[in-house]
Amino acid sequence: MKFQWTLLFGLLFAILIAVFAVFNVDSVEVNYVFGTAMWPLVLVILGSALLGALTSGFVAIFRSYRSNRRIKELQKELAAKETTIAAQQNEIAGLQRYYKPFEPESVDLNEKAAE
Repeated sequence: MKFQWTLLFGLLFAILIAVFAVFNVDSVEVNYVFGTAMWPLVLVILGSALLGALTSGFVAIFRSYRSNRRIKELQKELAAKETTIAAQQNEIAGLQRYYKPFEPESVDLNEKAAE
């Protein structure tokens, strides 16, 4: 459902930009590093919007990739630690079975004194 709302807002924003751009058809001077050129304002607006969308898309993809890689690393670490915990629990259980017969019996000193 969240994706549908995002898509709807994205489409509305794109329509708003397109309407704004269509009403601004005058030519404007665009300054480059090595010169200038006259471009229709509609192309400048749409080009700027496209570059902004592409930039934010690439940033989102990079963050998603980095997050997924980190998740996989943490899952491997978790599996290794769970294996270690299971081995240690088995070792503890074995030691408890081994040392249980050697526990001393409780002796009531009052009974010994009464004898």
